[in-house]
Amino acid sequence: MFLGSDIGIDLGTASVLVYVKGQGIVLQEPSVVAIEKNTNTILAVGEDARRMLGRTPGNIVAIRPLREGVISDFDVTERMIRYFIEKVVGKHTFRRPRIAVCIPSKVTEVERRAIEDATRSAGARQVYLIEEPIAAAIGAGIDISRACGSMVVDIGGGTTDVAVISLGGNVVSTSLKVAGDNFDDAIVRYMRKKHNVLIGERTAEALKINIGTAYKGTSEVTMDVRGRNLVSGLPMNITVSSVEMYEALHESVDAIVEAVHSVLEQTPPELAADISDRGIVMTGGGSLLYGLDKVIKEKTGINAVLADDAVSCVAIGTGRYIEYETADSSEKGPWFFKWGRNSWSASRRKTDRNSNKKTTSSKERKN
Repeated sequence: MFLGSDIGIDLGTASVLVYVKGQGIVLQEPSVVAIEKNTNTILAVGEDARRMLGRTPGNIVAIRPLREGVISDFDVTERMIRYFIEKVVGKHTFRRPRIAVCIPSKVTEVERRAIEDATRSAGARQVYLIEEPIAAAIGAGIDISRACGSMVVDIGGGTTDVAVISLGGNVVSTSLKVAGDNFDDAIVRYMRKKHNVLIGERTAEALKINIGTAYKGTSEVTMDVRGRNLVSGLPMNITVSSVEMYEALHESVDAIVEAVHSVLEQTPPELAADISDRGIVMTGGGSLLYGLDKVIKEKTGINAVLADDAVSCVAIGTGRYIEYETADSSEKGPWFFKWGRNSWSASRRKTDRNSNKKTTSSKERKN
């Protein structure tokens, strides 16, 4: 039984990762919920619910309660967060946990408050919000406290966040709603247009992971998939090549590369020089698309490298942030947060469950 844990949550569009203080990442599950519509009861959450996507009867619906990095269904999101919290710390605790949640860098105040309220309603004693690029940089092992420019490209399921970080804050940043889910949608549209075959979301994701490529010069590989022929209405098998995947994905990839280029254009020259020396760090599951790092390097002339644990970087950074925020003053060493609590310039809100006060301060593929 826990006396009250400190938890960091990467509340992603595609998956949820939970970091517990002193234990590291203890849970990674798809952010999918299966609900019985007649009674509004939850039948499954996470991986069990993901297996139901596209395979449910009329009275059961499997949904993703988050879209493009923000909450699309408040009630289901709250219940999903509560389920994961109880799965990690147990249903019976003496004290409710303090929870840090990462958010996209350009969310509105309404979207920010929705995430905060959903987390608090799910059982959090206090809620901290941290921007995804900051969390990703911390999780990737970048010392963000230095007066030195670092560029992070975090490609999640619903959003891509691009930021230049120095002295603990975002100097220049942008967030676009083009990411892993858009890759899947692009593959579905391509298969429908090119082959008159309708495939499901899970099949599109399998194509992206196994033969998807962002780089035109990639050697050709193929994969057999099954879908429904839109002309005959019957199931059919089809062989798809990585060349076709490039054709399907290049528009989404170009949008991400253009966002990186735009941020570099707005970056102060001294920080741009630092980035040129240090390279661009890529995090998030979407960054594992084969050849994406090569495309960014080719278009910008700056070396792009995948973080060691790209998928978990945001969760690790969020967890380390809650560890720092909840530590005693005597335990707070220099580490990443050398400048002290009040200089943290990432957007963060700390909300006490019993108070209205809010304090604003500071989410690989091998070659």
